Amino acid sequence: MQKTSPLFLACSFLFLGVVQAQITDLRSLLAPGATVELLGDGYKFTEGPTPDKNGNVYFTDQPNNTILRWDAASGEISTFAAASGRSNGLYFDKKGNLVACADMDNQMWSFSMDGQHKVLIENYDNKLLNGPNDLWIDAKGGIYFTDPLYKRDYWTRDPAMQQDGQHVYYLSPDKKTLKRVDETLKQPNGIVGNPDGKSLYVADIGDRKTYRYDIQKDGALTNRTLFTAMGSDGMTIDSWGNIYLTGKGVTIFDETGAEIGKIPIDEGWTANVCFGGKDRKTLFITAMDAVYGVKMNVPGAK
Repeated sequence: MQKTSPLFLACSFLFLGVVQAQITDLRSLLAPGATVELLGDGYKFTEGPTPDKNGNVYFTDQPNNTILRWDAASGEISTFAAASGRSNGLYFDKKGNLVACADMDNQMWSFSMDGQHKVLIENYDNKLLNGPNDLWIDAKGGIYFTDPLYKRDYWTRDPAMQQDGQHVYYLSPDKKTLKRVDETLKQPNGIVGNPDGKSLYVADIGDRKTYRYDIQKDGALTNRTLFTAMGSDGMTIDSWGNIYLTGKGVTIFDETGAEIGKIPIDEGWTANVCFGGKDRKTLFITAMDAVYGVKMNVPGAK
């Protein structure tokens, strides 16, 4: 029998370690033996996952102008809206409507469960928005959203920046007042708040940073502090207050900003993440042309 050299074996194990990155989990957040499972593929670019009250997850295939629905009971994926306004980020309001960052005409839309939509926001200061990207809705029904500029080949308008920068906005619960709540970021993207409504997290992907803010009663943001020196495309939060950032896989931070976990995804980019399933213990991940799931010990925040 031909002997294999120790050097060859060492190089082989090193190579496997590079291409088969391992999950790290310092706080036992994942279910025992959990692995990354493919839930669906064959899309063009998946984004914006969000759960409804029953744990079904809605997500977008933005280049194909579609919103899809993953069924928490069967695992089947079906089309919810075949004309979605090129929706990106999604979030359910308290009335069960699906609010969407409709990038086709730089608007915010609200979908009823029969797939019909109405326009919530058309512009700011009589100018188009740059392109609403991601959102979070507070307990009062106010909507925080980010408005970066990513030029789209399907735009019929001037692709130049429409506003005087890339900002974070807040739409009042009565939907009558739209105001800027941070005008100092380079390129805000992912956004999520604590369920107690006291803190908001915003990723400045253009500056590779994520910040935490205190939320005031009128929706204003104060006391911005650096949460971590990492940006993010999308993000979510679990019931223990841990924050999940995306980009290269999923990176998990505790409330202090300490990294406590990493879930590698075998794709070029991980766009967004949420908790779904009947028990809200499936981490649902959109990445390139596919969607993935990981079983968790901890449920998502409600």
